[in-house]
Order: sequence, then C-alpha cells, then structure tokens
Amino acid sequence: MSTTATMGEMANSAVEFYPKRGGGGAETNHAGDFGVTLEELRSLMELRGPEALQKIQDSFGDAEGLCQRLKSSTSDGLSDNPTDLEKRRQVFGQNFIPPKKPKTFLQLVWEALQDVTLIILEIAAIISLGLSFYQPPGHESEGCGKASGGAEDEGEAEAGWIEGAAILLSVICVVLVTAFNDWSKEKQFRGLQSRIELEQRFAVVRNGNVIQIPVAEMVVGDMAQVKYGDLLPADGVLIQGNDLKIDESALTGESDHVRKSADKDPMLLSGTHVMEGSGRMLVTAVGVNSQSGIIFTLLGAGEGEEEKKEKKAKKQDGAVAMEMQPLKSAEGGEVEEREKKKSNVPKKEKSVLQGKLTKLAVQIGKAGLVMSAITVIILVLYFVIETFVVEGQSWLPECTPIYVQYFVKFFIIGVTVLVVAVPEGLPLAVTISLAYSVKKMMKDNNLVRHLDACETMGNATAICSDKTGTLTTNRMTVVQSYINDQHFREIPDPSQINPNTLEKLVNGISVNCAYTSKIMPPDVEGGLPKQVGNKTECGLLGFLLDLKRDYAPVREQIPEEKLYKVYTFNSVRKSMSTVVQMPDGSFRLYSKGASEILLKKCSSILGANGEVRSFKPRDRDEMLKKVIEPMACEGLRTICIAYRDLPCDPEPDWENEAEIVTDLTCITVVGIEDPVRPEVPEAIRKCQKAGITVRMVTGDNINTARAIAAKCGIIQPGDDFLCLEGKEFNRRIRNEKGEIEQERIDKIWPKLRVLARSSPTDKHTLVKGIIDSTVLEQRQVVAVTGDGTNDGPALKKADVGFAMGIAGTDVAKEASDIILTDDNFSSIVKAVMWGRNVYDSISKFLQFQLTVNVVAVIVAFTGACITQDSPLKAVQMLWVNLIMDTFASLALATEPPTEALLLRKPYGRNNPLISLTMMKNILGHGVYQLVIIFSLLFVGEKIFDIDSGRNAPLHSPPSEHYTIIFNTFVLMQLFNEINARKIHGERNVFDGIFGNPIFCSIVLGTFGVQIVIVQFGGKPFSCAPLNMEQWLWCLFVGVGELLWGQVIATVPTSHLKCLKEAGHGPGTDEMTEDELAEDEEEIDHAERELRRGQILWFRGLNRIQTQMEVVSTFKRSGSFQGAVRRRSSVLSQLHDVTNISTPTHVVLSTANASAAPGNAGGESVP
Repeated sequence: MSTTATMGEMANSAVEFYPKRGGGGAETNHAGDFGVTLEELRSLMELRGPEALQKIQDSFGDAEGLCQRLKSSTSDGLSDNPTDLEKRRQVFGQNFIPPKKPKTFLQLVWEALQDVTLIILEIAAIISLGLSFYQPPGHESEGCGKASGGAEDEGEAEAGWIEGAAILLSVICVVLVTAFNDWSKEKQFRGLQSRIELEQRFAVVRNGNVIQIPVAEMVVGDMAQVKYGDLLPADGVLIQGNDLKIDESALTGESDHVRKSADKDPMLLSGTHVMEGSGRMLVTAVGVNSQSGIIFTLLGAGEGEEEKKEKKAKKQDGAVAMEMQPLKSAEGGEVEEREKKKSNVPKKEKSVLQGKLTKLAVQIGKAGLVMSAITVIILVLYFVIETFVVEGQSWLPECTPIYVQYFVKFFIIGVTVLVVAVPEGLPLAVTISLAYSVKKMMKDNNLVRHLDACETMGNATAICSDKTGTLTTNRMTVVQSYINDQHFREIPDPSQINPNTLEKLVNGISVNCAYTSKIMPPDVEGGLPKQVGNKTECGLLGFLLDLKRDYAPVREQIPEEKLYKVYTFNSVRKSMSTVVQMPDGSFRLYSKGASEILLKKCSSILGANGEVRSFKPRDRDEMLKKVIEPMACEGLRTICIAYRDLPCDPEPDWENEAEIVTDLTCITVVGIEDPVRPEVPEAIRKCQKAGITVRMVTGDNINTARAIAAKCGIIQPGDDFLCLEGKEFNRRIRNEKGEIEQERIDKIWPKLRVLARSSPTDKHTLVKGIIDSTVLEQRQVVAVTGDGTNDGPALKKADVGFAMGIAGTDVAKEASDIILTDDNFSSIVKAVMWGRNVYDSISKFLQFQLTVNVVAVIVAFTGACITQDSPLKAVQMLWVNLIMDTFASLALATEPPTEALLLRKPYGRNNPLISLTMMKNILGHGVYQLVIIFSLLFVGEKIFDIDSGRNAPLHSPPSEHYTIIFNTFVLMQLFNEINARKIHGERNVFDGIFGNPIFCSIVLGTFGVQIVIVQFGGKPFSCAPLNMEQWLWCLFVGVGELLWGQVIATVPTSHLKCLKEAGHGPGTDEMTEDELAEDEEEIDHAERELRRGQILWFRGLNRIQTQMEVVSTFKRSGSFQGAVRRRSSVLSQLHDVTNISTPTHVVLSTANASAAPGNAGGESVP
C-alpha cells in the first residue's frame, strides 16, 4: 500500500478527533477570509512529488498563488499584526499538540493501592480487625487451652483492634506518600516539558525581517527559513531552496535522503530532518494538522473522545501502524528513536548499574519469599503441635476465632519478614540519587536526556571529543592572511591590498557565506561583537570589518533570492560555492573551503598587483610549505577563498559539480584562530588522573590538530602516541578487501590520541572499534561529543553521547544522552564526577540497607521461631522501614560529589556492586547488632531489672523490655547511617558531613521522632516510656556502632578470604547465586523479628513490586532514546508517566529536548 494512501487515511481518521476548529462555526465559514480552507491544505500535504506540484498548479496556479491566498508574501512573510496571527491560529490551528490530561491524585492513589504486598497487608489487617471485635460465646471456655489466656482483662481485649488499625493506617500513609511522589514528579516533568518547548526557536520572516520565534508561535502562512541540521516544526511548501536534502525516515522509513526543490518536489513535512542545504518554506499546516501531528493524534495524544476513537483508529489503521514503524505505540508508548530504522543501530545495552541492581534485587526478593514462607510454616506447626499434641486439646468450634486470630498473627509476621527482606528502598534510592544529580547537573551545564547516562558517565574510560567549540572557544578570528603574494602576519591595512583584489575578496566573502551568519553589535558596552550563525563564516565576515569594509551593502544588492545556484557545505565537499549572475549575463562562482582541498582546484592566483597568474602544482607545494604549514603549526585553521568566471552561453550544466567547481582563481588564503578555552587543559589533566583517555577527533588538518592537542595537554612531549589522518587511519584498519578488521583497530586505538581530517564515518568506526575491543580486560566505556547532523551515528553508538547545546544541530541533540548547554569540555569532567557520585551514593545506601536487612530478618525470624512473636512489632517495623529506606535513601543519595572522586580509576563493568570492603562492613556491623539485640532479648530483663516481655499472651500491654530492644535497634541504625557515608574503608566518617544539610537534618529529625515514639507512642507503637538511665544505655550502645566501625576499618580486607563480593555485572551469574542464597536466609530471619505489622509498615514503603517496576522502568528508560523534540510532550504523555512507580526515569529521559536549533556543525569548515 503506498505511503501516500496511508497518509491519506491517517489524515481522515484524525479528522474525527477535531470536528470543529475555531469559534462556533466549522472552518468553511472562515474560508472567505483566506482563499484556502484547512481541508484543502490538509489534502494538499498528503501528496508528494509530481502529484503535489500538479495539485498546486490546478488549485492555486503556483506556490506564489498559494502564498497570496494565505495573505502572505514570499519576500516579506507575514506582518507582525497580532489580530491577524490570532485569526490564523483560530482558522488553521496552533502549532502545538495538546497533551493528555494528567492523572488526578485519586487515580494515582488507586494505582499505588494495586501493590501486591500492600494488598496482602490490607487483607491481613482487616481479618485481624474483624477477629478482634469477635467475642466467642462461652467467654471463659477454658477448653481453648492457653490460646485464650490473657484475653480475660477487658481493657486489653478491647485494645486488640489497635494493631489491625495501625497496619491499615500505615498502608494509607505509604499509599499517600507514593501517590504524592508520582504526582509531583509528573508536575515537574510537565514544567520541564513546557520549558523545553519555549526554548526551541525557529527562524521566520516577518515584515521582511528574519526573527527567531518559539516554535509554538508559528502559524500557517509564515515564511520559515530552513537550514542544515534543522528539525522541521511544521509542514510547508518549499518556495526557494539551495541544494536541499531531507531525511524523511522519521515519517516514511525511507533511509535515503530526499532531494527537495521548488520545481520537482516542494513538500516539506514536520518531524523530518534537513541533512543538507537551505531554503525558505511557506508553512501550510501546523500542530495537529501537520503530518507528524496527525500521527500523534492517532497515538492518542490528542484529547477528543480518546478511548473509543483511539481503539477504532488503531484497528482501521493497522496498515498505518505498520508503515509508521518507528513510532511504536506499544509498551509505555515507547516511541523508538525515529532514526532507529535508518541506522539499524543495536539498542544500547543496559547501563552497568541497572544490570547489577536488577540482579541483586531479584535475588534478595526470592530469598525473602523463601524465608517468610519458612517462618509461617514453622510458627503454624509449632502452635498446632504445642496446642493439639503436647497439650492434647481437641479443636472446639467455639475456639475457632481464637485459633484463627493466632494464624492471622503468624501470617502477618510472615508478610513482615518478606517486607523486611526486600530492599524496597533501592529503587527509591536510585531514583532520588539520579534525580538529584540530574537537577544539580543542570547547574553544571549538563542537560541530561537519559537518566542512566549520568551513571554510565562515572564508568567512562575514554572520551572522544570534537575540537571546535568544545576544546576551543568557537570564536573564530582571522589572524593571518596571504594576499597578492604577500604573507601578512596580522590584519593588513586596506591600502596594502590591490583594490581589484579587495573588491573580489569582499564580494566573495559577503555572498558566499550563509545569509544567516552575521556579526551583531555586542550586548554589553565594550564587549566583543556577537557572532551569529556559522562561526567560521563569522570569522571571515569579521575579517572584512577589520579591513574597514562591510558585507551588508553587498547582501542588499544581491539578496538571497538572486543567488543563481548554491552548493552548500557538507562533510564530503568540505567547501561551499555560490553562483551569481553578473550584469552582462555571465556567471561568477565564489568558493571557499579547506585550503589543501580548494587549492587543488585552483589553476591561477591573483598576483602582486592584482593580476591573474598561473598557479601550477609546483607553486602549490611551495605555498603549502611556506604559508599553510607554518599557519597550521601555530594551530590556525586555513581557508582558501577563490572565484571563477563562467560564460552565459552555452549555460553550464549546474548539476555537474565537478566541472563547475574547478579551474578556480585563488584570491586569498587566511589563517583563522580558534583559541583553546582557558579551563580545558586543567579539565583534561583531571580526566587523565581519573584514568580517562581523551582523544581528539576533528575535521581540521593534522598540523592544526596536533598544535591544539599539545596546547590542551592531550598529547605530551615524550609520550608514546599516534596522530593520524582519516585516510591513513582507514588504510591501517582495513584489509585488502577494504573491510574493517577489529584486530587491526586494536593495534591502533590504545595509542591513538588525535584523528584529523576525519569524516563522521571515521568517528563512528573509531567509537565502535573501541567499544567492541577486547584487548584490555575491562570493556571500554566511551563518551563522545558531537555537534553536526552527521555525528548522529557516533553519538548513538557511544555509551554516552554529548551534544553541543549552542552549536549543535537538532539532529545531534536528538541522538545524544546529555546536552552540554555551554559547549564546554570541562562540563564533561563534571558529568564524570556526578556519575561516580551516583554509583557511590547507591553503594552507600546498599551498605546501610543490607546491614539493616540482615539484622532485621534474622531477628524477626529467630524471634518468631523461639518466642512465637517478633520482638519488633508491626508498627515499629513500619517506622524502621521509613528511616531505613525512605529517609536513608534521601540522606545518603544526596551527598555532594567531591574532587576526590576524580583521583581513582573508573570501576569496570564487571566490578561488583558490593565490594569486599562493603561486605566486611555489612557483616561486621550485622554481627555487632545481632549480639546486642539477642543479649537484650534473652537476658535484658536481668540487666535492667525489669519484667520480661517474652511469651506475652495476645493483646498484652507493651513491655519496657521490648521497648528497649526497639529503641536500641533504631539508634544503632542511626549511628550506622553515619558509618555508611564512607565505603572505601576511610576512617573519618564525619568528613564533610556539614556540607550536606539534608543528611544532618534527617539524622536529627529521625532521632527526635524516635524519642516521641518511645515516650508517647504507647499502645499503637507497642512502646512503654523509658527512664533516663535506660535511654543513656540505648544511646551508649548506639554510639558503640561508631567505635565498632573503627575496629572494622582496622581489619585489612585482604585477610578476609572467606568474604565474597555481591552484585556483579550481568556477566558473572554463577558467582552471585549461592552467595546471595546465604544472604537471603539471614535476611529472612531478621524479618521475623521485625514484627508483623511493624515489618509490614516498614517495608510498606519499599515493596517487591517496586523492585520489579524499577527494573522495567530502567529497561524502558534505557531503550528510550526517544524522539525528544517539540512534540516530546506528547510522547511523554503516551508514556503514561505514572504507571511506573518510579517514573522519574522515564520522565527525564524524554524530558530534555534540545534547546534552540543550533547552527550547522562547528567542525564543518576545516
């Protein structure tokens, strides 16, 4: 089925969503105001190529005619009249796609309630509540054995409901907290979304002036200027184009670039990328009426009668869905990168941390399940044997409720164990840590588009950086020139140049630079003039101003429409040429480009007095030696400017570029300086210290590249390094058949530091070669920077792709993971620091969490098995869960990064998440805590001379004995939280603690609440108030944690051969299985102890499911290198951000769209 037909159907089905537009009446009423209706424009945009031209001719005469009907002008665009613009919006729609309505708070609450663990808890609590109100008849039936003991006292029997109610209350808290988190995330996400939408701007002509307006303000009838690297924000008809090539794979899946021209195929579609050339288009459809808008509507992003219509539309448009493959509306509405289809890049593998965490979480979860099952079975058997076998009771009907009450209690204990065993705080910690880092990274000029990129960056071992704009300031200035056989080492006085040469130079630069490049007066008095557009061209225009000449009059005389033919710059040509028609009808071609490439096409040169003299290969070699190489060795980029006169009769064949751009006359060669950014050498030194190799990949010639690399410190005298040109690189890595061989790349890349004159393909080959290499024991993690449209494949292939926020094109930003908003290399170093910090924060949290888990499970398990009751009650568990998970993850995940992070080598991909040192700490502290708690449990009443709390009957009042155990347990966790701040065995755990106010306030706050719970918690918290002496003992034991931490730090890890690491990368499955099994067992025990309700409460926040969801979220955000563009808001909505309990991952991955559409790649003109 042809694409055209498909598009047509799509349009029609979409019409149903928007039956009416504008005031009350249908569009036709408005048709009188404009000579064309919305329907006509929509049907026009469904056509392609010749059909479209035919339709334009039949309906409007020509594109000019269409322009007049839309009351616009091809030269001046629209007037800036607000009423006119508003009217256009009413008739033809606005250029934005209405987002889906956000979920209400209640919907979020309902979703949070779907959690399995919570449901189990709710059921248990309700049963327990019901039973507590049931009084069996024959109240004092002794027949039930000791089961009914203790229920005699009226007051206590009445208090039986408290536990059930407390559990329900805790569930409510958990649900509200979860829902509130989701709600605020969604809100922030939308805020970010709208900010991004405001940021993307596009150049349109209004009143004859080119202005940049936010994309959402574009209206039908606008005259938009399109250029290399743009992402088209609306549909339109090309009015005038220069060599325009568009990548339409996003809409049609055709991977070949489509040539567009006003006389062959003028239809430009929103959502497609401009790969080459420039032009002007008349906007004919915006927002939901544009081609990509129609697709989004089908995906259900528009409001309309969504549900029903959408299903219908989906059925009808099965074909469409197939055709539109890149827009998958499947799982989570993932809109696969639209480029996917084109480049067939395999999906990025899961980030290192995700892989390790997923595995760890699943294993711990399994263990917890086993433990809790064992617990319940043991308790039930124990009770049944004790009651019916040992005491020989028979099951009496009137005792049933009492027995059931016991079974419910056992069940709650079991669930508690499960809840404690699962580190539900993990996903939370990861989310908080990443979200916090991402927020802070914004301040460090890193706009993170995919959350996991932040953490992958911490493992980076290699950075392949561009030169222009990243290592250098991207403020080009001409500092040397060679004119009329003279080499000027500074800007010459105009009188030193032959007037004839000067005139050709002025025209050659003014006409043959994109008209979008210009020099504006400085923003600040006395500042440097502002360079707008392509920086190299701005350098040349600045050269004219330095020669006391101006380019503006020339451009007024020869406006853009009068340019006869333009060969725009691309990475293959490495030059740009423009043809103008002279007054006598003949043609003149002006050309500029990389000097060594353009000089090969020159056959003559303007000599000493401005006369033309021949320029032979011998002269060229001499010029290379005397002029170009000396300039390049000073780090200057050399550019040649030349011209050629062509006859009008016969008119040359403009399509045959090789015949046209040859036999040129050289006017001048200029050396352009792009100074190294002052902070770069320091940043590169930090990278090298941190074990990261920096490589420079540039389009410049090898001398310039080497000079800059030396200035930056990428290469140091005396090092063993390679600097190669693209050609030489290709020659060395390919075999006789011209195929790339990995082992050949392996011989080169470890020493390669500079790759000059490289094409985007070389960059991609190098990145792929380094990533796939197996020479070193660790797989390399590669970061790449890019700004041009052609850097897309390399940015996607890399583990982390950095796009330039200022110079980068939309296409590069789309392929990237992080956008450098200041285009500065030193921001990459900050990203490394944050990445390592995320990894460390999660390790800190794991160390803390697993200690609590191990202890809690063992205590709950043994406690329940020996005393038939968990020493920690359900509600207390909830509280421990709160501090342990939520607060601890907040406190430990927000530690700010320090420079010290850059002093160690990167962790490898196979490095375990829980190192030996951490394992030593976890077990060491676990032993300390268990010894203390068990001594208190079994001999505590003797030490403190109080009543024993063991073997208390159902519903007995809280004992001081168990309160002391609970209090000690919590205080030990608090002090251990301080220990957990360091994971590499450092001694000073207080180092920099005041630099983190969140941490301090959480620790103090928790302590405060603990005092309140113990002293005034009473029955609901199963706490009896303690006196001063008892408090001091609890505190003393807690502080003991810090001292014990020092003891543990003294034991050298290397001597503990018995320890194993845990949480290896996904590759090493066998190792972790059994070892986690042990862990799981321990965890189970502990859970027991944390009493049923308490445990539940505790864990309520955490929950296994969250675990699984996080895993899936992670997977999603990993593959979602999604289409982030003006429409990203829609996509994100498709993502239904909230059905994932920790939506931040997804959220941020779509959230960071590109900023303003940048100019063409900076690396362009070599």
